[in-house]
Amino acid sequence: MTGLNRTLDPSTLVDHVDRLYRAAWALSGSRADAEDLVQETYACVLARPRRIRNDDDLGYLLKVLRNTFISSRRAAARRLAPEALDDEFEPADPRPSSRPEQAAETREVFAVIAGLSDRSRDALVAIDVAGLTYAEAAELLGTNEAAITSRLFRARAQVALRMESPAASVQASRG
Repeated sequence: MTGLNRTLDPSTLVDHVDRLYRAAWALSGSRADAEDLVQETYACVLARPRRIRNDDDLGYLLKVLRNTFISSRRAAARRLAPEALDDEFEPADPRPSSRPEQAAETREVFAVIAGLSDRSRDALVAIDVAGLTYAEAAELLGTNEAAITSRLFRARAQVALRMESPAASVQASRG
């Protein structure tokens, strides 16, 4: 018996694109989503050599396609659904030139943040600027959530103090 345990040949994958696309379209219900799903499937399969147990390349690819589809649906379910805006909603003008006082304050806040100690700055940027959760920030910074909470508390207090007192901000940035 040949092919009981062999490496998937990437050059033969093109033979299955049409059938994978039809299967993806049936799963997703959308042509555009089907194209994305097939691309993600091939990217996954081609990322590293794959060992398969029989001569059924298509069966293997369909299994990967289905798993990729399920994973993408789970990820989509975890994301917040966008809400429709009120008809009377007027978006803020994103140009700093229309709000110079806000642009100046933003620069001042970022300058104060940049002057914090590395640990305090990293915690503040991870949570308040980048929007990570405490757990994500702890993992990223190689510490625990309690340390993140403590560092964030101190960092926020230092920023507030330095924003209230420009002299304290100048003196802290020198020292």
